[in-house]
Amino acid sequence: MADTKFDVLVIGGGPGGYVAALRASQLGLSTAIVEQRETLGGTCLNVGCIPSKALLDSSELYARTTGELAEHGIVVGQPKLDLKKMHERKRSVVAKMVGGLKGLMKTKKVTVLKGTARLLGEGKVAVAGDGGEQEYEAPSIVLATGSVPIELPFLEFDGATVVSSTEALEFEKVPEHLVVVGAGAIGLELGSVWARLGSRVTVVEIMPEILPGWDAQVSKVLRRELGRQGIEFRLGQKVTGISGGKGRKQVAVQGNDGDSSKLPADRVLVAVGRRPYYDGLGIEALGIATDEKNARIVVDDRFATSVAGVYAIGDLIHGPMLAHKAEDEGIAVAELIAGKPGHVSYATIPGVVYTWPEAACTGLTEEQLREDGIAYRTGSFNFAANGRAQAMGAASGFVKILAEEASDRVLGAHIVGPWASDLIAEIVTVMEFGGSAEDIARTVHAHPTLTEVVKEAAMAVDERAIHA
Repeated sequence: MADTKFDVLVIGGGPGGYVAALRASQLGLSTAIVEQRETLGGTCLNVGCIPSKALLDSSELYARTTGELAEHGIVVGQPKLDLKKMHERKRSVVAKMVGGLKGLMKTKKVTVLKGTARLLGEGKVAVAGDGGEQEYEAPSIVLATGSVPIELPFLEFDGATVVSSTEALEFEKVPEHLVVVGAGAIGLELGSVWARLGSRVTVVEIMPEILPGWDAQVSKVLRRELGRQGIEFRLGQKVTGISGGKGRKQVAVQGNDGDSSKLPADRVLVAVGRRPYYDGLGIEALGIATDEKNARIVVDDRFATSVAGVYAIGDLIHGPMLAHKAEDEGIAVAELIAGKPGHVSYATIPGVVYTWPEAACTGLTEEQLREDGIAYRTGSFNFAANGRAQAMGAASGFVKILAEEASDRVLGAHIVGPWASDLIAEIVTVMEFGGSAEDIARTVHAHPTLTEVVKEAAMAVDERAIHA
């Protein structure tokens, strides 16, 4: 009979869960992970981060072929879109990653339990699978069941016309008109994919600007760039309903001024956020506390819930719903369970939007600094003045660094531009060490590289950028 007792039992096989399981096993703890999907990796690997980036890269190549190759002296005929092949490539990327993760579990000696978990209390968990229900025991149970898309009561998902991000990754044909509800990262990224492939895309956002909560300059510049790519924005407006029979629908939109209009739509992507997912897990019966506002599970600084021996990480708890945040929490909770120090620096968790240009941020925004009354200096530098960006034909955007006025310590950074997702890492590292803008400015950056924009922005904090 298979083992039913472990040191650690992780429920949920997404980035937070599988990383927690791997780290726990690495630390010498007998570990099992429960996952109800056929494959590990959670939303991120199966129907989120990875497949969306595969489509973003493919659609970007298509857009560049149709619109940019000629200016590089490359003359080709009219490219033909093979959407079926594009989806096949996307799925092959996911399959390769899933296979690698399966191999890791075997190598690291993590027991994978296929089924749906239910907490029984006193360190016991029931797992219902194809062979019935089996009970398992572990003194430490980690909840990492992630999140699911929020459904609006007047725009219920039907999987065909009104869809979540999951279905928006699988459209069998390019929609003639795609309406995206919500101008956050998911809406902008998937809107970009289908706009590049030929859709008319309209993004409806109830707030006055895209990317609510981000740096205002980032939001404005990214909206301008996406607008140049053909995406239409309806800001300060909300969707109030949908009508129509099979085929094309009419989406009712109302502005803050009360004016109403209707948008024709073949597809409607609802991307207004995600909610913690612990349906059927039994946290209510066990008395695991959640906060009133977001229904997140309440944990202490050791990721412990209100029930002894039960921990929670990732989208279930406070903080941004990001895969890399969940991964670091997975490492930290495993280390704490093993009696070692475990810590996550929430103040420097980067955020990224994988459009083109990309957007990235870390730390505080100017709006937050002003609200908190923190004296600061800012330094900005545009990609237009960077040789590598010009050579790439990707000279839109900027890097902005915010530093404390008294100490010069970096408090935040905001980027719109090529490969912002990679460029933000240097600034995150400096902030982790409590570094200053001067530290970045005095560091030699290779020429010609995009990283020089980061250096020049740091120099601009002291009003001494060279190429401004």
